[in-house]
Order: sequence, then structure tokens, then C-alpha cells
Amino acid sequence: MTGHTPEPTEGPSGPEPLGEARWPMAMAVVTAMVLTVLLPDALRLAPRWLIPAVEGLLLLALIAGDPGRIDRRSTALRTLSIALVGVLALSAVWSTGQLVDDILGNGEETASATSLLQSGGTVWACTVLAFSLLYFELDGGGAAARAHRLPRAPALAFPQQLNPELASAHWRPRYVDYLYLGLTNATAFSPTDVMPLAPWAKIAMGVQSLVSLLILGLVVARAVNVLA
Repeated sequence: MTGHTPEPTEGPSGPEPLGEARWPMAMAVVTAMVLTVLLPDALRLAPRWLIPAVEGLLLLALIAGDPGRIDRRSTALRTLSIALVGVLALSAVWSTGQLVDDILGNGEETASATSLLQSGGTVWACTVLAFSLLYFELDGGGAAARAHRLPRAPALAFPQQLNPELASAHWRPRYVDYLYLGLTNATAFSPTDVMPLAPWAKIAMGVQSLVSLLILGLVVARAVNVLA
């Protein structure tokens, strides 16, 4: 069911666009698809092209259903978005588990420094993209819902929400904000400028921090062992 789409608000420099452009989110999905293809067979959830093909079909369906800017509120599109994020997250977590198993078992994929860094870096990047898209999709009911109205009690509190005087008129978090959140959470292993308020956000950020710490810690330890 599609909700009524209000007209863009007239600002000092013209009408304010209602929703954000689709292409940043789409590029993140495509990048994750490419990284999945580049993973060694032992670290992938399914045959080389199966997961990227499923993700590509879901992405095409989303683009066809809501092209251009993301502003159409639809149960079907929401379901497709969550399914896409679910496949991305499942693939990334599976690859993380296989990488850990390979490192602990002295497997072929991590036997040399080159293959270790390539595999570890690829898996780590996949987790950053998967979690950034997870935050992007779940916060405030998704991008389409946020385009119409920000929630009074956000699940993820950005600086512009905590200090409204810092925000420009009609500010909304965009995908780049969630990508930055995913990247900093994977490197600092804790919240930086974005505070998780909802239980699901705290759990998701906690899981991402643990996954990232596990990947980086084991890769560094294995690299020292290989090079020694």
C-alpha cells in the first residue's frame, strides 16, 4: 500500500527534494556483490554467482518499484529491502565464520600473507557494507519513511538530531551517514558520533564491533605468525 506523497517543501534555494537518490545505496550493494565474487570459494556462502545474482535481482526490483529518489512507502518494497539487507548480512556473517575457521585451522586461504590480507580485507569490507545498509534500512522505518518524517524518538541519534542548530533545513540522514557509522563502528569498536538508542541498534552495533574485532585481531595475529 502506497502512502500519499507530500509536495517538496519550498526552501530559500528552491523546492527541497523529498527523498534521497537511490544510487549511493545501489552502488554499495553492487560493491558488496563484486567483493562476494572475489572471495575464495571456501569463504562464500553459495556458488560464486548465486548470492550476487539474488542481490542483483532484489536491487533491480527495488529500482523498478521506486526509481530515482527513495520516497515511495510500500509494504512490498519494504519487504524487498529487508530481504536484500538480510542476504547481505547473512553472506557477510557466514564469510566471517569461515574466515575465522580457516585462520584457526591453518587453512589454505590464509596460508600466505598475501592471501590472508586479501581475504581478511574483503570479508571485513563486506561486513562494513552489510551493516551500513542494515542501519540505513532499519533506522526510522527506512529511507522512504524518513523522507516523509523523521521519528520523534530515533533509533540512531545523529549529531544533527541531538543538536538541531547544527542541522541544515530539512536535514535527513543519508546513506553516506550510515556508511560512516558502519566504518567508524568497525574501526573504533564503539559508538563515535552516532548514539544507538533503540535496543536493536545497540545489538546491531555491538555485533558489528565484535565481528570486526574478531576479523582484525585474528588477521593481525595470523599475519605475524605467517611472517615470523
